[in-house]
Amino acid sequence: MSLLDCFCTSRTQVESLRPEKQSETSIHQHLVDAPTFSQLPPSTRAKDVICSTNVSHYELQVEIGRGFDNLTTVHLARHTPTGTLVTIKITNLENCTDERLKALQKAVILSHFFQHPNITTYWTVFTVGSWLWVISPFMAYGSASQILKTYFPEGMSETLIRNILFGAVRGLSYLHQNGCIHRSIKASHILISGDGLVTLSGLSHLHSLVKHGQRHRAVYDFPQFSTSVQPWLSPELLRQDLHGYNVKSDIYSVGITACELASGQVPFQDMHRTQMLLQKLKGPPYSPLDVSIFPQSESRMKNSRSGVDSGIGESVLVSSGTRTGNSDRLQTPSSKTFSPAFFSLVQLCLQQDPEKRPSASSLLSHVFFKQMKEESQDSILSLLPPKPSIALSPVSPWTEPECDFPDEKDLSWEF
Repeated sequence: MSLLDCFCTSRTQVESLRPEKQSETSIHQHLVDAPTFSQLPPSTRAKDVICSTNVSHYELQVEIGRGFDNLTTVHLARHTPTGTLVTIKITNLENCTDERLKALQKAVILSHFFQHPNITTYWTVFTVGSWLWVISPFMAYGSASQILKTYFPEGMSETLIRNILFGAVRGLSYLHQNGCIHRSIKASHILISGDGLVTLSGLSHLHSLVKHGQRHRAVYDFPQFSTSVQPWLSPELLRQDLHGYNVKSDIYSVGITACELASGQVPFQDMHRTQMLLQKLKGPPYSPLDVSIFPQSESRMKNSRSGVDSGIGESVLVSSGTRTGNSDRLQTPSSKTFSPAFFSLVQLCLQQDPEKRPSASSLLSHVFFKQMKEESQDSILSLLPPKPSIALSPVSPWTEPECDFPDEKDLSWEF
């Protein structure tokens, strides 16, 4: 197993995860150059956080999620020298298999090269004994999944879905242009900052198409995905056959995520893997609110010509009970509409044949996203509740836990 470098500004090297020497150069060294994107300038206080590798400089406030098959805990923390709030992912390396360690290493190395506003930033990575610490910006709204569960249990409006998916697909397009497959696109891997910036996380699932300087057309690497991520996986990833898969498998996951955001439920969540695969293979592409993929759903659909959300002709009306929230702007009517543009986007993403799915870059030009050119980052904030207030209290310094983390199914943030 090779070394993990702390890629803060000073590039301070940290101890290895395994005693062996690094046997290969960065797996990202031959990736294609990415197009130029505007970067959000980091604040002066944020720059101070980037190089803090002293564990005593961080006060862990509260655990806000789990991830990496429950091997990682995610904490809200304060960087005491500056008072800046950060997110810290802590992973016990001794509990990781070699495959998990390789995944962590890959995420750290690749993320070092990613420079895009819609990709989660790793400010600092270092080890404390056998524990890996990853310091990232604090995303005040958490994940799209948590927003869905807390404020929109029966699904989001089309306008909010458009804002969230546009940022996620922009980040995905950047990854694909750099020869990487995400392999875990879902609402819990879409984070939203306090100022409305949407970023993709879940980098530990990344896989590079570039090997030994050559970019391959398909991948035949089939990791042991946990059952929790399988509902979002494409048919070709679930089949695990000689045809392999490519970046278009992520596009399928975008379609499933759109269904998740629209309905408030995860498609196929209650299905056995075999039944899930058969359902995904039978075609033609199903509706984003098809009751057959939501076994416990009681949603009913009927035609309407109101087109409330997008103003694009005929739309589909989804009947539901009135929702209540913590803000007037979260109180929606007893019904909501989805435009033909939204259904077109979902059905394109969910094509059984990967070659019939659009690329991430072409998906950004879909009619569903056409209004995004006229909307600013502030528009997503008008669709969300007020930024959650955070009450912090003094905590004891971090000490290495004496036992493993308990199982937890209800994850707020997944990484």
